[in-house]
Amino acid sequence: MADEAVAEHPAEPAAPKAKDARSPEAPPRGDDNAKDAPDAPGSSDASDSADAEAAEREKERERAADRFKDRTRDPLAEEQGEEGPTDAAAATRARQSGQKLLASSRDLVSFDRSDVGQVHINNISVGLDARRSGLSMRDGPVPAEDLLRIRRTHIEPEGYVRLRRALEARRLLVLGGAPGTGRASTALALLEEVTRDGEGRQNSERVRRADPEGGVRGLATQVMGGKGGHPRGTGYLLEPALDRPGTLPPDGMDLDQLASALAEQGSYAVVVVSVGSAANPLLAGRYGAICPPAPTRELVAVRLRQRLEEEHGDPARGGGGGEGRARDGGRAPNRHADRDRGADQDGDRTRHADHGGDRTRDGGQDQDRGQDRRPGDDGSLSRLLERAAELREDTEVTEAVGLDDLRPAEAELFASLLAGHLLGSVGREELLSGCRGLAAVQAYEWFAGVDRALAAPPPGDGRAPVRSGTAALFHPVAFRIALAVLGGASHSAVSAAAHLLTWELSVQSDPDSTPARPLFCDDPESDLALSRARPADGAVDVAGAEVTGRLIFYRGAALPAAVLAELWDRHFPVRAPVVRWLRLLADDPRPQVSMRAAVAAGELSVRDFEHGYAELVRPLADAPTPRRRVFAATALDQAAGHASHRRAVRKVVEDWSRHGTPALRWTAAMALGYGRSADSMDDTLDALARIGVRDDGEQLAVASLNVVRLLTLPECATVLRRLADWTGHRGEEYQDLALVSIVRLALTDVDEVLDDEPGTPLGDRGDWPLLLALAATRPELTGKLADLFWTALNTARSRDVAFDALETLLRSASRKDGRAWTREGLAALLPALTAEEHDRRRLDWLLQRMMRDQDRPLTEERARALWRLAVPARQRRSEEESHG
Repeated sequence: MADEAVAEHPAEPAAPKAKDARSPEAPPRGDDNAKDAPDAPGSSDASDSADAEAAEREKERERAADRFKDRTRDPLAEEQGEEGPTDAAAATRARQSGQKLLASSRDLVSFDRSDVGQVHINNISVGLDARRSGLSMRDGPVPAEDLLRIRRTHIEPEGYVRLRRALEARRLLVLGGAPGTGRASTALALLEEVTRDGEGRQNSERVRRADPEGGVRGLATQVMGGKGGHPRGTGYLLEPALDRPGTLPPDGMDLDQLASALAEQGSYAVVVVSVGSAANPLLAGRYGAICPPAPTRELVAVRLRQRLEEEHGDPARGGGGGEGRARDGGRAPNRHADRDRGADQDGDRTRHADHGGDRTRDGGQDQDRGQDRRPGDDGSLSRLLERAAELREDTEVTEAVGLDDLRPAEAELFASLLAGHLLGSVGREELLSGCRGLAAVQAYEWFAGVDRALAAPPPGDGRAPVRSGTAALFHPVAFRIALAVLGGASHSAVSAAAHLLTWELSVQSDPDSTPARPLFCDDPESDLALSRARPADGAVDVAGAEVTGRLIFYRGAALPAAVLAELWDRHFPVRAPVVRWLRLLADDPRPQVSMRAAVAAGELSVRDFEHGYAELVRPLADAPTPRRRVFAATALDQAAGHASHRRAVRKVVEDWSRHGTPALRWTAAMALGYGRSADSMDDTLDALARIGVRDDGEQLAVASLNVVRLLTLPECATVLRRLADWTGHRGEEYQDLALVSIVRLALTDVDEVLDDEPGTPLGDRGDWPLLLALAATRPELTGKLADLFWTALNTARSRDVAFDALETLLRSASRKDGRAWTREGLAALLPALTAEEHDRRRLDWLLQRMMRDQDRPLTEERARALWRLAVPARQRRSEEESHG
């Protein structure tokens, strides 16, 4: 390297020269007259004989440099101060994660909700009400035909043998599970089996439903022969309504009393409860057990076989007989022998829907069932089953379903749709539409009539309704909404947000009362079960670093969008508390919360843009804090992702960029940086320039940030062309916009502005400076990138900041442990940046300054390696001979 210090360029002229596209103030590359400039690195101080005018020019240059440095600050850090961290990379990742969960844009099927227990698609009518409350059940015997159907079709869940043995040993079983998972069917199957060979085997009404109003104590009275008593050996199914305000769960003594009465009468009872804080003490006791879900594949396979056997009527299969089902995962002919032999494995079968009534298919017999068959298909049941297995695994069908696992009633409908399509009565679009409707029906069941219990008096008397239980009542639905909005965030963040929403819902429901806030009632396992959620280990961003955390997701990509659609389209009173809640989330300092909430706000705005704009976007866009304005800009961009709303969003952003307040112009700039809020890239850059140059560059920092964000898009070359045009503009504000953008390009890491996941050329370089990542991945742009950065290095007011940026780039060549980091990018950029001797001498000066740095001295070995990257061997030998 040369020992000679490199001189710099003269002070800025009064009027910039528009002819030089690289810089209005810098001489052409390699201008040797520049080395005598008084403000160059290594040059002597101003002459003692300099007059007052020269001193004033120097002061003005320093002021211009200070103003320029101020404009390169992070515009998102205004709350924390100039040096405060903003976690831009974490915000980008959170936004990307939220978009993935809400990107389905599903064609939701409109069902007739007047009869919530039935869904009618084409000629298929299936019961789907998994929301059944114990209050809908009345005391009475279970019909014999229902018991026969359960005996033939019920698929045993994992641990069924243990459940049966526990019931036989204790006479009483408290069976817990989430609504819709077939827990009642499993209970009926258990009771049917244990009473079939018991004392009541001759009784045609040996399995009964108990009145939920009486609860455990009322059932004990019945069993002991009081009013309404029944014969010995009877099996009882009780579903108490523990979620009603004012209802207390039975205690251990109540259960012991019932078990004793059952033993005296040779009877059995299964108490079915929903997992949750009210039922947890019951499930943790000696009588408690959890009813696990069944494997979806086996459940669908059995239901599909049954449907095809019913419609096809293949005599070889006995018209749907049990033998065929046993081979496909159903019950074996000798149930006791099969179970006892496999007691240790407890092979999980699934169960029927929550006793959802008879499920039938209507019509379709007169249609040409062969219209969907392949050429040469013999139409046999075996061939239909082969085609069914293929159709069930079809990618388009799987994506349309959007659920990781199906509950019994959903499996029933899915099997009916597949069978109808195979037999020709359901078209392809009808099949996909029906599959998409499964998540919509689940969302409907979760929210329909949740707060009806608040208007009902407690069981047993005619007292006034008790409303003190609103928090416990609303927490499950609040958790589902929070999970739809924040899915993929940490479990603790979702739970905390759910409690905030629980408060808002409770206050909205009963504004005259202060809702109770239970502190020790959370049960993470119950939250997962009641919300069809799953935990997963993953990375959580904390203060710019990634740490391992426990994340939470819905068990199905379709559920988040379905929940938000159901919430916004059908429950208008809930909008007010949800809007207040989203505003609270907008202020959350954690990007994993605020950015996911912003994406969800955009999706809600798409469903009703007038309301979303008035209540969420516009108020937050004009807020005093950057965090709220970023929230509004992200929500707008999410709405712009829908073709139906793109025009409206672009009109809003254009109006804000032209006529808005400073806060609205700031928000418009952030929305433009996503690249979807204007008709073209040139229109986007025009709008950003309009914002950046106005009012003496008041918004230049945020405008330049979003110009840099646009460089991650495919139209990167257009952005570079416009930057070059701005450097040659007659207006100093345009020049500053270009220069600040260029410096920011060198100081911004890829993962702070890029939405792509790893696996793309830029995505694999997330911790690289964007300038070097572009140089390494887009070689056709290297010359333009080098010219622009050279301009910043050779312009007086941007020179100091640009040199600091160049030093940062050079230090990123290798990591602390010596592994290569950005060498590939530097190898592409530096030769283009140091094409002239003057540029190489300046690089030599900078490397020597880095070697003399007392805090972070650059080793001579690394300095020489960087020099070799920049200077070709032939030129290096020549200059080393000249300069030693």
